[in-house]
Amino acid sequence: MNKTISLFTTALLLTANFFGYLHASESLPLVEQEPIKPILKDESLNKDKVLLGEKLFFDTRLSADNSISCGHCHRLVLGGADAQQFATGINNQKGNINSPTVFNARYNIAQFWDGRADSLEQQALGPVENPIEMGSNWPEVVSKLSQDIPLQQEFERIYGQAISAALITDAIAEYERSLVTINAPFDRYLLGDTQAISEQAKQGYALFKSYGCISCHQGANVGGNMFHKMGSLKAYFSPSNDEFLLRDLGRYNISKDPLDKYVFKVPSLRLVINTAPYFHDGSVKTLSESIKKMARYQLLREIPDSDIDLMIAFLATLAGKYERIEP
Repeated sequence: MNKTISLFTTALLLTANFFGYLHASESLPLVEQEPIKPILKDESLNKDKVLLGEKLFFDTRLSADNSISCGHCHRLVLGGADAQQFATGINNQKGNINSPTVFNARYNIAQFWDGRADSLEQQALGPVENPIEMGSNWPEVVSKLSQDIPLQQEFERIYGQAISAALITDAIAEYERSLVTINAPFDRYLLGDTQAISEQAKQGYALFKSYGCISCHQGANVGGNMFHKMGSLKAYFSPSNDEFLLRDLGRYNISKDPLDKYVFKVPSLRLVINTAPYFHDGSVKTLSESIKKMARYQLLREIPDSDIDLMIAFLATLAGKYERIEP
């Protein structure tokens, strides 16, 4: 009897606590209730490094033939991507994977679709020596840049050292940390401006959560903070050759763990309205079709066009503005 009373009392207490939590959460600011968080301006960046990194980001001397820069595949006017299915490197060579946006990359758990770079600095090392991207090597790049006396003096002033690969990537990474999009309508909504987004966008956000999209797309970057299998509930891939197989294996190419086959970094949706085509292989041209495919293969659901339109209205509110750090 005592045990029964004890269990009954515990149940009452848990119920009371649950409803008390619900009541308390209703009084919390919206920004604290929601799984998506606003992007706020970072005032702690080193301005000198950012401005140096900006120069280097757009410096074509990082490539073997002085034809392309980091900004070639990450065009700020195109949402930090390049609007192509696959990136184009030196000698007009085509890659086999879609360029992700560089905006808000600082919030990613790792860089590249397969997450092979743990940091922005590590990511910046790779393209220079990739034969179908910049096709150069770091000793050659350092040699070319070291002949630029004003640039050499700038490195000495900022770092107290001569130009090196480590310092080049450090400056580029600091610049990339400044590439954030702030003051998005949805962020203003989260921070208390209930009129910042339309009723359609609010309905779209509710649908985004109810369908389960929020399980992978949340946080400040609305994604980018986890890895997930492409085709988790329904097989997505049916590779027809080794090239597609290698690209589509995702993190398995890094870890060699069978559980990592077809696992990719979840992309950010912050600028998804501006960064078509979609997916790691750039195979989907429209946002509407990408939502349909994600629902089908990740959630085993079919979403009507009317709901998709509302969700796109919501996704459009995630895009903020980039404020360049001025000299």
